Amino acid sequence: MDSIFILTGAGISAESGLGTFRDKDGLWTRYDLRRVATPEGFRADPALVHDFYNMRRRNCLEAAPNAAHEALARLQRQRPGGVTLVTQNVDDLHERAGSPEVIHMHGELLGALCAACGHRWRAPERMAPDDPCPACARSATRPDIVWFGEIPYRMDEILERLSRATLFAVIGSSGEVYPAAGFVEEAAARGIATIEINLEPGSRKDLFDRGLYGPASETVPRWVEGLLQA
Repeated sequence: MDSIFILTGAGISAESGLGTFRDKDGLWTRYDLRRVATPEGFRADPALVHDFYNMRRRNCLEAAPNAAHEALARLQRQRPGGVTLVTQNVDDLHERAGSPEVIHMHGELLGALCAACGHRWRAPERMAPDDPCPACARSATRPDIVWFGEIPYRMDEILERLSRATLFAVIGSSGEVYPAAGFVEEAAARGIATIEINLEPGSRKDLFDRGLYGPASETVPRWVEGLLQA
């Protein structure tokens, strides 16, 4: 069976009401990423960082999966073991749509991490700098999010799965943030077929064999249907 490797980004969740990052009205035009999305920013003002992620966590909990999430969940269920789903997103909409396995390379909004001992647990809706770690009791609680300057999670596993793929698809991602931005080059070097599925062509569209453009809730179900009927 063909092995499909899918990378999703903020664009797949935009129709669910969750903000993207790099568009003209994206999150990084309204917030200074150095203050809310770096280890240095957290050390300087942990309350500000927690407030930012509390807001994002609340938005996530209020959102619902859309047709694109549901289509990918269907693809995974109907091709068990044949679809790797990696997301740059920190929401849980893939899981709520029914995806049986999701690799969150940038962490999860609904996760908490102790910066002192490394313990992980499910985050409450609101977190604060003085929250104690359930394991070591130290007040070193942070969101379980990969910030700028940190290494994404499960990279060895991700690259190993990509190396075995016969099709690589990017859905709703600008393809400009490394290391994920390098996946298409890795795929091309291995002779893996590639497709970009975005609202509109990205700045790296020429690196892909094919492009499918339009709202994710329309393009992704159509693409999945084609795969399942092939």
